[in-house]
Amino acid sequence: MKPRVIPRLDIKGSNVVKGIHMEGLRIVGEPRELARKYYEQGADELIAMDIVASLYGRSPDFDLMRSIANELFIPLTMGGGIQSLHDINNFLRAGADKVAINTFAVRRPELLAEAVRQFGSQCIVLSVEAKRDGADSWEAYVDGGREHSGKDAIAWIKQALELGVGEILLTSVDFDGTRKGFDMELLAAVASFCPVPVVIHGGAKDSASLAQAIIEGKADAVCAASILHYDEWTIGDLKKELEDTGIPVRVSDRNGGGHPSSANL
Repeated sequence: MKPRVIPRLDIKGSNVVKGIHMEGLRIVGEPRELARKYYEQGADELIAMDIVASLYGRSPDFDLMRSIANELFIPLTMGGGIQSLHDINNFLRAGADKVAINTFAVRRPELLAEAVRQFGSQCIVLSVEAKRDGADSWEAYVDGGREHSGKDAIAWIKQALELGVGEILLTSVDFDGTRKGFDMELLAAVASFCPVPVVIHGGAKDSASLAQAIIEGKADAVCAASILHYDEWTIGDLKKELEDTGIPVRVSDRNGGGHPSSANL
């Protein structure tokens, strides 16, 4: 399949926010407006995460998530604060095609297996917030990258794969918001064994950094936030540069809407 270019919206309350190393969050826009903007620019998919729901121990704002889904005709991954199959079902009813789970999966891994059995592996995404804790090791963090889990990130991904998850959303806490390129060592460590798509997030700098993640890192999708939120790049410009380097990109007809056609797969 052609690599995907995916914007990510980190949502706190009624705002999209962005920080560095997942801290020092600044308001960068309104969720529906940014979702529509990135859709019109040619996003292949969109990720929308309520990044404080787990931290605050509350349910996500499903009405807000539904309002985002109403702006788009591309696949949506939603997540944040999931504690049960009921929460997953509510995200899907709100318009999500896939649901990303982190904190409560770490605390109760069997939730992943239960979710796969009920909803199918194709819509269950393991969200991993990885922070380096050694030369070739990373710890999985929870609660929006704020709290230790005590789990080795690589071992945790392998366990989740055995439970049936269909995609990995891999975030580097160390590189998040820095705009210095992706953590290629982390990406390589995961892509080397992962049989399901890997979406890399954290550190997108420019089209060259996306190309490196795709070509060298074997990422199936690249996820960007800061460079899009601050208008340093548009998705259209990123795709054009990727195509100019020989990477095939998906072309979507935004006039007609709809999901990417089979010709783009």
